[in-house]
Amino acid sequence: MKPSERILILLLGVFLTIFYTTSLTAQSRSFTVVIDPGHGGRDPGALGSTSKEKDIVLSVGLKLGKLIEDNHPDVKVIYTRDKDVFVPLNQRATIANKAHADLFISLHCNALDRRKTSPQGVETFVLGLHRSNDNLDVAKAENAVIMYEDDYSVKYEGFNPNEPESYIIFEFMANEFLDQSVQLASLVQNQLVSNSKRVNRNVRQAGFLVLREVAMPSVLVELGYISNKQEENYLKSSSGQTSLANSIYNGFREYKREHDKKSFVFSNRNLGTPDSRSGGVVQSIGGIEYRIQIFASVNKLENGAPEFKGLGPVDFYKDGNLYKYTYGKTNNPNDLKNELRDVKKKFKDAFIIELENGKRVK
Repeated sequence: MKPSERILILLLGVFLTIFYTTSLTAQSRSFTVVIDPGHGGRDPGALGSTSKEKDIVLSVGLKLGKLIEDNHPDVKVIYTRDKDVFVPLNQRATIANKAHADLFISLHCNALDRRKTSPQGVETFVLGLHRSNDNLDVAKAENAVIMYEDDYSVKYEGFNPNEPESYIIFEFMANEFLDQSVQLASLVQNQLVSNSKRVNRNVRQAGFLVLREVAMPSVLVELGYISNKQEENYLKSSSGQTSLANSIYNGFREYKREHDKKSFVFSNRNLGTPDSRSGGVVQSIGGIEYRIQIFASVNKLENGAPEFKGLGPVDFYKDGNLYKYTYGKTNNPNDLKNELRDVKKKFKDAFIIELENGKRVK
């Protein structure tokens, strides 16, 4: 065999190896997250003294995406924009829906009229009816991007971001992904407050067009007030953007971990399958079972309630007039030992209980 033929065969082998490995990697990406840096191009978003919202959210979004890609080979990251271009709101949703994404994370900065003293802090929104004028103002500001689009009134069926009447539609919308959205929002918000040390403005609901259009769990994160000089300096700094990206990633990582447990652990390790939609008692998997009890309450709570601190899905059993909430389910208590350590970080008094046919074994 000639040397040139050997080289050709070697190069062909290398090519086939790379192709095969790439194909396997692509096939293994079973979870898709869409990162949506708001605004862009001719739409600068909110303006600070020396910075623009579109630049800050793009930088944080790219950092977040890299963290996910570097640490989760099974996750495919898609950006609605990865450079300074204008992308219409409905196109952002189309990108996510066509990809059949599992999560949609939209990034923004807040602002207040410069004639007023600007607050500071982070807030994470899910789709819903605004419960305060503050929430409405935020939604108006972010939805106003459609006015940069041609024929926006036709494209968005007469929606006017400046008319409160346009938001009535959100009162009648049933979001089937609300529980998961609240879970992710709670995890992200907790990390932004605890890890990035930002002022907590809580998880909220408001009528965002971009969230209305996506068919998956979704959140909109307001990273801070660009109209607040101190916070603007943080938002435009490399260290601040890195910290914000890390915090959102931490929230994503915890959400993904719970997703994986529901998809794989609960089905592959002889575990029961909690019903995340009902928040009710799940039928026993037979005989003796073990769960982690997190707390008791006189109130019946739905999955996604803030009291669960982002943990889910959560079940309960009745003990007299108390609802006793539990997490996880298995025939082998050893399966819960590692899980209990993590749960105790949120609920320090959590403990493993034994049940038989859905009733606590005393």
